[in-house]
Amino acid sequence: MSQASAPHATDMLQQQARELVAIPALSDNPVMMLARSIGQQIDRGVLSIDALEEWVRQLRDRAFGHRACHIAAYVGGVDDAVIEGRMRDVARRIVQPDPNDSPVPIARFRAATERSRFAAVFTAHPTFALANPVYECLADMATHNPQQPPADIPAFLTHRRAAPPTLDEEFTLATQAILRGRNALDRLTRILLTEARTHWPQLWVTLIPRPVIMTSWVGYDTDGRTDIGWWDTLRLRLRMKHMQLTRLRGQIASVTSPPVNDLLERVTRAAEAVEAQIAACPDSPDPQAVADFAGILIGRRDEALTSSNELLPAFGEAIDAALPDDKMTLSIARAGFMAHGLSAAHTHVRLNSTQLHNVARQRLGITDNPDIHVQRRALIAQIDEALGTTQPIDIDFGSLLVEQSTAGRLMMTVRQILHHIDRTTPIRFLIAETETGYTLLTALWLARLLGVEDMIEISPLFETQEALEKGEHVIEEALRSPHWRAYLQRTRKLSLQFGFSDSGRYVGQLAATYLIERLRLKICDLLRQWDLAFVEVILFDTHGESIGRGAHPYSLAERFDYLSPPHARMRFLQAGIRLREETAFQGGDGYLLFGTQPLADATVSVIAEHAFAPTSIDEDPVYDEPDFSADFFSTIARGMTGLVEDPGYAALLGAFGPSLIDKTGSRPSARQSDAAAITTRIRHPSQLRAIPNNAILQQLAWCANTLQGLGTAATRHPDTFERYLNDSPRFRRALDFAAHALAHSCDGVLRGVIRLLDPDMWLQRATSQQDPKRQEACLTLMHGLERLDFWASTQSMFRRIQSDHLALRNAWPNAPRMEADEMLLHAIRIAVIEQIWMLSTKIPYFAPRNAFTRDVLTAKVLCLEIPGALKELEQIFPYRADRSFDLDFHEPHGPRDEGAYTREYTEIFEPMQRLFALVREISTGVMHHVGAFG
Repeated sequence: MSQASAPHATDMLQQQARELVAIPALSDNPVMMLARSIGQQIDRGVLSIDALEEWVRQLRDRAFGHRACHIAAYVGGVDDAVIEGRMRDVARRIVQPDPNDSPVPIARFRAATERSRFAAVFTAHPTFALANPVYECLADMATHNPQQPPADIPAFLTHRRAAPPTLDEEFTLATQAILRGRNALDRLTRILLTEARTHWPQLWVTLIPRPVIMTSWVGYDTDGRTDIGWWDTLRLRLRMKHMQLTRLRGQIASVTSPPVNDLLERVTRAAEAVEAQIAACPDSPDPQAVADFAGILIGRRDEALTSSNELLPAFGEAIDAALPDDKMTLSIARAGFMAHGLSAAHTHVRLNSTQLHNVARQRLGITDNPDIHVQRRALIAQIDEALGTTQPIDIDFGSLLVEQSTAGRLMMTVRQILHHIDRTTPIRFLIAETETGYTLLTALWLARLLGVEDMIEISPLFETQEALEKGEHVIEEALRSPHWRAYLQRTRKLSLQFGFSDSGRYVGQLAATYLIERLRLKICDLLRQWDLAFVEVILFDTHGESIGRGAHPYSLAERFDYLSPPHARMRFLQAGIRLREETAFQGGDGYLLFGTQPLADATVSVIAEHAFAPTSIDEDPVYDEPDFSADFFSTIARGMTGLVEDPGYAALLGAFGPSLIDKTGSRPSARQSDAAAITTRIRHPSQLRAIPNNAILQQLAWCANTLQGLGTAATRHPDTFERYLNDSPRFRRALDFAAHALAHSCDGVLRGVIRLLDPDMWLQRATSQQDPKRQEACLTLMHGLERLDFWASTQSMFRRIQSDHLALRNAWPNAPRMEADEMLLHAIRIAVIEQIWMLSTKIPYFAPRNAFTRDVLTAKVLCLEIPGALKELEQIFPYRADRSFDLDFHEPHGPRDEGAYTREYTEIFEPMQRLFALVREISTGVMHHVGAFG
């Protein structure tokens, strides 16, 4: 739309917003009333698609600007003086915990700073919902306009991606964020060493701080992905090594002291060797290409370095002989290098438990099912016996080429990394869906078979309800094995991973975090019982940036305290067990917090503040009155599990929910069917992955996985609920999630969506129509919805949701509500969906083609599978003749039926395409309001 017409669009938008506010006095569903009004304006020709697109852009951009300000506030602001002050306060508190006492000895400072206390883990979860330039703009606005959006928000025709990201694109985006994070860590190191130099002017150069580290599994995660070959993992791991060496070379090159020349020359040679190894890396399992790669990887292994320790003597000599300023530069470079080894970030690999069980079945002949509890003791005895007799075997790249099992290939890949790329930095081995100690022992057996058991950190992922409720039994099953205990004694680490997305969508986000905290405390007690308090416990919280995936909505500092409450940290401290916390930054949304250098600096400063926060157990009713807490959160869990099993919930998610969102990663939103012409029905939420599941709920304006069951729980003990809300920091943080969910949920929108699926509504529309063609169109949609049969189950499900919602509003009357701008986006989208459906009824008759019939078309359109439907229609109603038909066929040129279906394209297909694009654009606007995807 032109600039001249923009004021007119603004005036019309303001009028619609006024109508939205006025409608509640006249109707119990203002959203549907407004959507109907918009639809009637479109029908009368008063409102064009151009005008609608301009409306949506304005609403989207307003939300975009406010989201940028929220990001800046979330990390505690981007003012450089504030960031510097936060880091300095951390350094001073380490040196002098009690301001009225003397500084601590350097040994205590060393102990506090030379162990990793916190890791930022970068994952490639599919949250790449915006085009890369839009993400860059969002981060830039958060950095340069942190208080209020700029007067002129950069104009993008669309915020959507042109296509889902490739693996290489995900890797590039992740490493950009990681390198900014590394720069921020260098800044923290400089401040720590500067403070140390003040107190220990002779000894500070012996310090190698590493309290916070960067970690990544981008390119190494094979759980649920089939597009990552072992050659991809090795290539990307080599690229991470090259980034580390190149970064180190740049740091050393800035030093003018002559003693650094030998160190610089050694790092340069290593970087050149790694570059040659990357160039030789194959892009497929071609035997000759793999053999050539093995020759260069192994032949130039020593030149490329295989241990960060090889450079320690040269660093020491250079620092001792350097000028004062150069000493600081080299000490910072050494600290970052030694903290991360031969990679820009530490390495996590991941697979699922079934893949491990498969390799044990293939190699050991263990065929019993670990899911059957009565067979588990025998299984554990078998794997324990195998652990007692297994000896390491030698492998080469030919072994990788012929290995059939996913788990076998992954462990072999880990072995090759540890032998040929970096032999001193441990690799985390994450196992999804762990529900038995047998899984952990199987991983240990496979690692022992390949000779890497002491260099991997085996980590179960607890994410299902059963795993969260019985996770301590999983650990205890493994502890009964002397081999597992010996493994912990040698590595002195127990790595645990907790999933917030899957657990939250099945038992409710608030109940999930309660179960996770309870499980951690049980594991703490378990380690004491087994005399393993000397083992450091690594707690990796795999959560996203949205409330549905475990991220506190208001601040990063609150997020860390929510994920790892002070009470739980203190319990570990009292037990004498050291903790290391790790938190995920998932995909595009997560990388935003490292989207510019000031944002990365701010994020790291908040991490450092949390990592060194003084720990104490304050009075909190949640812990002082455990009976209420247990009843409250278990009530939420029952409410959410009941909703998950409700057929109407799956129908709601699957009706047209997946079509509201773009594909934001390499994995499909739902499991695929071979029957391409037929719409795949979602019968249970488990058929959707967690992130699309949550994203659909956001787009349907009902954050069920945060809200369901809360109303029932609150009304069971209304007085206690109110007291906890006021007096308990732990409870208040949990209810912050609910407050944010309520601010972006609207029962009117949800009711409107369900009403769209009601055949009776379309029958009523048909009855009221004077135009026979429109009457027939409404009846066509009615019959299509009857065949899909969404209505009865979704209406029943809505009553379940609404009754709990009313209970919550009664118990918490001043809880937030959705604002007009966001509600208006939803109303526009409902009107647009109606228009798409009505347009589809104008498509002329056509004969069935490859199982694509009129009924199939109607089903696809009603489920908003518009791209697929239009692709089929392009074959049936060709618009442009094939250019090859213009060749000389040695006769006078005959007609080619150019433009035979011009009317269908201009009046039906193209408007449907534009309106569907608008549906998806509205989704980006809603996402900006919510603050994250999924």
